[in-house]
Amino acid sequence: MKNLPTARKAAQPMSRIRLAVALCAAIGMLPHAGAQTRPATAAPAQTAKAPRIYLADAIIAVVNNEVITRQELVERMRLVERRMKNQGIALPPEPELQRQLLERMIVDKAQMQLAKEDGIRVDDTMLDRAVARIAEQNKMSLQEFRTQLEREGTPFAKFREEIREEIIMQRLREREVDNKIQISESEIDNYLAAEQGAAAQQEYNLSHILVRIPENATAEQIAERRKRAEGILQQLQSGGDFAKLAATYSDATDALTGGDLGWRNPDRLPQLFVDAIANMKQGDVSPLLKSGNGFHILKLSGKRSPSVMKGAAAAAVQQTHVRHILIKVNQIVSPADAKRKLQELKQRLDNNAAKFEDLAKLYSNDLSASKGGDLGWIYPGDTVPEFERAMDALKPGQVSEPIESPFGYHLIQVLERKKDDVSPERQRLLARQAIRERKLEEATQDWLRQLRDRAYVEYRFDGDAR
Repeated sequence: MKNLPTARKAAQPMSRIRLAVALCAAIGMLPHAGAQTRPATAAPAQTAKAPRIYLADAIIAVVNNEVITRQELVERMRLVERRMKNQGIALPPEPELQRQLLERMIVDKAQMQLAKEDGIRVDDTMLDRAVARIAEQNKMSLQEFRTQLEREGTPFAKFREEIREEIIMQRLREREVDNKIQISESEIDNYLAAEQGAAAQQEYNLSHILVRIPENATAEQIAERRKRAEGILQQLQSGGDFAKLAATYSDATDALTGGDLGWRNPDRLPQLFVDAIANMKQGDVSPLLKSGNGFHILKLSGKRSPSVMKGAAAAAVQQTHVRHILIKVNQIVSPADAKRKLQELKQRLDNNAAKFEDLAKLYSNDLSASKGGDLGWIYPGDTVPEFERAMDALKPGQVSEPIESPFGYHLIQVLERKKDDVSPERQRLLARQAIRERKLEEATQDWLRQLRDRAYVEYRFDGDAR
């Protein structure tokens, strides 16, 4: 399969900015490991009658060579409590919420430290564009979005920095996890054979609780973690609220959203989960499941048949032969400069004063420039949404106005369209993507566990951040 050009989703991590949009609903939802750390420093003794007075910058944890302050934890708690209430999720007991959030802040800090060592940066221009796209996806102008955030108690400057950190951490995870996932040809063969012999896949609405096992755990640690997981399962079997117990005890990324994984087809689930839910009914809770990361509990909230089959089972699909001219935005070329340059090029094309392929070779910042901007035949989903929407609106031969995407500004020309069966090469690509998706979540959790366990952590926390 040929390499995809810059316009395609796989070529640039910024195309995954949708992950940052989740910050509008919940913040700080990163896993913690529950691993052993250095002994905590005892808090000063308090007299029974003395009021509790804390300095705003009191240190409550040390992570490698940086600190987390009490004020940072208090601010994070207020933010998460407000958002959990807005989502209708029952709040866990305050000490458990403090513990959850502090552990997530530790993992965040460890990731940001590693990103800094690796030289991963997000400049203000890129950040401004990302925030503007989030506002657009929420169907608001930037000013309306800012007003809404501040009305809900989130300072706009703080939100921007949260988005910057989320993009940085996503890029770090892509470098450390995504790019290291290996998929063999035999795995693809087995996947396609299973797809061809399977009935129409169902989608499952799942919730999840994870009790993590530390890296290189001792038999005693594993036994303690199993006992903890069995206690949670017993509470669930006695009628406990799954979302509240997930928010209270789960070590997974989705803990503070009540463990909600949403609708998933089997391609996006570890095989352990697929096997467990095969015979479960709606509303059932699974028995304890053990993986390399820890002990899992699943709740099946619903089943449905997808309206459109994906992958190798798909019928004939529309393909578009398209080419483009890309002007990237950077410290030298502003968005206004890029847009103005493309408007000049479009005017030349409209006046038949130049050929598209010649202008692409001269001006395009994409790898496709040497081919006159030709991207070849594009399937639905191959490009970022902004590019695809503009492409789909064009008639063959028509040239778009300058279109903004996460990569810069484009002029797009559709050459022709056709409907065809999915080719064998395309089937293998889809299978590879499905296998990668299945492996990615577990690999990410494993990497975060290792990162957390390697970090030097010293607690200076008496269990009450208020």
